[in-house]
Amino acid sequence: MSYPHVLTPEERLAEAKKQLNLPRIVVICGSTRFMTEMTEADLRETKAGRIVVKPGCDMKSPHELWSDPVEAEALKVRLDDLHRAKIRLADEVLVVGDYIGDSTRAEIAYARSLAKPVRFTHPEVDPDA
Repeated sequence: MSYPHVLTPEERLAEAKKQLNLPRIVVICGSTRFMTEMTEADLRETKAGRIVVKPGCDMKSPHELWSDPVEAEALKVRLDDLHRAKIRLADEVLVVGDYIGDSTRAEIAYARSLAKPVRFTHPEVDPDA
């Protein structure tokens, strides 16, 4: 007697996206110093028919929401968790910018551990190239 294959959460998500006929979802990663470049990449990916998710906060720019250092640190942890969720949701990753810091390097490693394709606006900065 054979048993039905039980789908993993990742397989269920992929099947749901397929049934909904969703376009590819791209998550933009990179240092927030490249927010302008991320906006441009968002435009280009959207024009190409992809759904785009990207960082929503630039904590390097002053803002009342992260003016308190203790609250800012807690927010950074939550935002990192949120960005990893965006990577899990996405079909592929686009790394923007000509610099890869520790956070972006960790995001790339996480995406690759999930077998997500990773593209670069500047392929020479690929840590695995």
